[in-house]
Amino acid sequence: MGTKGVEGFVMLELAAEAFQAKNFQLAADIYECQLENFTDHATQQELLLKRADALAFDGKLSEAFEIYQRASKIERLRPAQLENLTECLTNSIQRKEGIVRFKTQQEQDTTTCGGCDAFTCRICCGILCEPVTLPCGHCFCRKCLERENVPVCCKECQDCSKLTDVLSYRVNVVLSNLLSKWYPSQLLVVELRHEGNRLYAEKKLEAALEKYNEAIQKAPRDHLLFRNRSQINSALRKSEDALSDAEMACKLQPHWLKGHLRKAQALLLLKKTEEALAEYLFCIALEPEGKLAKPEAQKLLSDLFAPVPDNVQERIPDCSSLLSSRARVKGHAVTSLSSPGGAMSLSLYKNGSTSSPEGLRPLAACNRSKEADGGRARHGCCGEGREDGGIASLYHSAVLDGRYLLKRKRSADEDVEEDEEEEGRAAGGREWPCKRAKSNGRLKEGTTSWSSVVAGQLDAADLECSLCMRLFFEPVTTPCGHTFCLKCLERCLDHNSKCPLCKEDLSEYLAQRRYCKTFLMEDLIAKYLPDELLDRQNVHEEEVAELSNLNKNVPIFVCTMAFPTVPCPLHIFEPCYRLMIRRCMEIGTKQFGMCLSDPVKGFADYGCLLEIRSVEFFTDGRSVVNTVGKRRFRVVQHSQRDGYNTADIEYLEDKKMEGEQEEELRKLQDSVYEQALIWVSSLKPEQRERILGHFGPMPEKEPEPQVGPNGPSWCWWLLAVLPLEGRAQLPFLAMTALKDRLIGIRRVLLFMSRNRSR
Repeated sequence: MGTKGVEGFVMLELAAEAFQAKNFQLAADIYECQLENFTDHATQQELLLKRADALAFDGKLSEAFEIYQRASKIERLRPAQLENLTECLTNSIQRKEGIVRFKTQQEQDTTTCGGCDAFTCRICCGILCEPVTLPCGHCFCRKCLERENVPVCCKECQDCSKLTDVLSYRVNVVLSNLLSKWYPSQLLVVELRHEGNRLYAEKKLEAALEKYNEAIQKAPRDHLLFRNRSQINSALRKSEDALSDAEMACKLQPHWLKGHLRKAQALLLLKKTEEALAEYLFCIALEPEGKLAKPEAQKLLSDLFAPVPDNVQERIPDCSSLLSSRARVKGHAVTSLSSPGGAMSLSLYKNGSTSSPEGLRPLAACNRSKEADGGRARHGCCGEGREDGGIASLYHSAVLDGRYLLKRKRSADEDVEEDEEEEGRAAGGREWPCKRAKSNGRLKEGTTSWSSVVAGQLDAADLECSLCMRLFFEPVTTPCGHTFCLKCLERCLDHNSKCPLCKEDLSEYLAQRRYCKTFLMEDLIAKYLPDELLDRQNVHEEEVAELSNLNKNVPIFVCTMAFPTVPCPLHIFEPCYRLMIRRCMEIGTKQFGMCLSDPVKGFADYGCLLEIRSVEFFTDGRSVVNTVGKRRFRVVQHSQRDGYNTADIEYLEDKKMEGEQEEELRKLQDSVYEQALIWVSSLKPEQRERILGHFGPMPEKEPEPQVGPNGPSWCWWLLAVLPLEGRAQLPFLAMTALKDRLIGIRRVLLFMSRNRSR
């Protein structure tokens, strides 16, 4: 290789670095200069493409298109070679103002889907039908979930961690009954649609079309009906009707990606290549991660640049004018372009003809019924007001179109119909939630809130927990489809791991311990029953205030002796104590009393308050609770609550000693501490090892024995490890004089030493 060749490759590397650094003009200039150094056609085409890419990213689409055309004359451009051009066109749209503002609106408004309300399925954007509540608390149509790729990811919270075998989840009984009561006509339309889908799957296209015609008469503003009928019309080779239906679906639901995909494919059937290309570019701008629109757009661009004599130069301006007209026309075209719709398998439109019936999958869809604009509008995507803007107008039109487009940008590779199950896989199995753009007035005109129906029909009795017979508070839904108050369900599962209503086994649900509230149910109560909810909240707050009082009705665990500062691990398996520990954790006190049992009173008159440090749950609901002693108390009144013992208590403190008595107390502590060390050291190694493993090392002697209300911690450690019965230890806990406690410990140590010497 000569010096000139080496310099050429160095310059090409420099051009690549300039391109990466976004210095596109420099990269384009270098590629232009290097063209004369390479004579083979393949390299020349590669350099031309790189130069065209650099010019395109630099905003000079007029020059870029001419270079792409030159490259195509060497050899027809493959779709993959036009990926950068496609990205450039869509990026130029996305960069324009409106995208940040719109995304913020989306993030703020997560309760609606394309202008609809809380009763909308976020997969199909239609009314919920046979609603299934996922573990995360969000609801979707059952049929929509059945078509989801595994593992299923929630379209609301994008959470997959809680989802296991979603197909085993049952229909939410309460919500299903409410929807049947409130929206019988909409659900009837859903049944018609399902019947049409069944006929379509059986390839009875004319019969399926009749079902959809009947459904549209009942719900003339349902975008899904128009999208699905467009699919059927395409299969029947009724191309004009297919396009008209797709445009209406787009108008009714302007933020549904599949509306634009369906429309693009209908345009291809009519040989309207430029308009179809514009739709595909629009789809990519709506959702860059979608994997359906991009290859089709690149293929159409490849066809656009194909070296057809006396034709290429005409076709490029057509596409440019098309994009310009979309941004400029505010009526029919723009309205339809901002729409949502469905999409068929791309194989339907190869070579401008539909595929065989096997290429069409059944249209069974999740139910929704949206009251939106009726009729069958035929608004062309580019038919009005074309401008002869030339090649350069493609860039400017993309920018202008983007300003409108991005104000209502939404994510959308969603699987809505069964015929699009294949498309969902092509899109990487990812689904995108549809959200409302508040600024879009036309959208609000095209849809009617279903919530208006609820206000006059909602009865508080419809939303009562079957366990407590009160209004749902923090409602949760089990995999079997039954809804309960969170606290009610937890208390039932403490006793039995089966559903309180249908007795289905909930062991796995219990093991996961992920009780997420059913958001739709909670929103319904908050919106339509605010007074009842306020009363219910007041009752709950009163209960919490009562439970959080550490002097009145303090929960008591009747089991063993516990001492201040000494660890006390517990194995919790009885239902009443499961409830007690859970309440301590939820309320935030994390404290309860520990007392010995008493044959007469139920539990002893003295005990120690324990503080929970950690809780480890087992799959069957049992738990290991690590606690440590905090304060001593005397029981003032014995009582019970919800199956476990409680008590009114008063806390104990050691009486302070001063002067000579304080000095005597200090000497007594030194003496007893030395005796304790001797006794501990006399234990067998295995005994010491067990003690250290359970209670930890013996605490150091405190220089000031009266430092706290409970005295030196080493005293309590020693009492815990001394081989004494609980009844013998209890008096030490009740003592309020440190001197008496030390004297008692010394007597025990002397007794132990004498027994050992014997």
